[in-house]
Amino acid sequence: MAAAAARPVDVALFLPFPTSSSSLLLSHSRSSAVRSMRRRQQLLVGVPAVAALAASAPPAVLQDGAATLLITGGAYGLVRAFDALTERRLIEQRVIMDNLSRKIVHVLSGVLFMSSWPLFRELLRGPLYYVIVLLVSVLVFWRESPIGIISLSMMSGGDGFADIVGRRYGSVKLPFNEKKSWIGSISMFISGFLLSALMLFYFSCFGYFNVCWDQALGKLALVALAATVMECIPVTNVVDDNISVPLATMLVAFLLFGYSACC
Repeated sequence: MAAAAARPVDVALFLPFPTSSSSLLLSHSRSSAVRSMRRRQQLLVGVPAVAALAASAPPAVLQDGAATLLITGGAYGLVRAFDALTERRLIEQRVIMDNLSRKIVHVLSGVLFMSSWPLFRELLRGPLYYVIVLLVSVLVFWRESPIGIISLSMMSGGDGFADIVGRRYGSVKLPFNEKKSWIGSISMFISGFLLSALMLFYFSCFGYFNVCWDQALGKLALVALAATVMECIPVTNVVDDNISVPLATMLVAFLLFGYSACC
């Protein structure tokens, strides 16, 4: 009886490690495919979790409002705590240093301010610039100069009414700025002029300014015109009307009225 022909046996199947370069490539490709499949599974599992997290996140207005209340309460509590420590002399008894409580509050308030940044969803640059203009007008001009009064009147009354009226009735846009309308610009001029005149009259009643109305009204019209032109310029990353409008108003008002006198 003839012996059956023996089938060749691949020895590499019984070895714990591959014996050729082709086997190494095959093993590497299989492991790469497995890793790629696992990564895809992880991504598929992670997508619903991320979507659910984004959906459950509070709106930007609510989050920013809550963060503002939290930081305001923390700042108030910080000041009150050190006032109580100073009144009880618990700080000065241990460290001999003038104004130690004030210095500690100075340090911790900066830390509290910086630590609050991650709590906010976004930075509203427009309101931030508006607050800066308010501070500059108070610190630089106060009640000694009509420039601050005119600048704030153009921003609050002029720019404010321009946005309200423009959004409601501004169907006809400016040819060089599609975000602005003719009716909004006209409202900017009229409301800014009227509020500036009203505020100058109000302060003159207290004796802060000596207003020569026969000259002041014409000057206010020129200031309102300059503010309106600056407000019409398209807003870019470089020019923002919350900055350009008050700066132009301050410059023109200074040239027309001077610093300390209206006449």
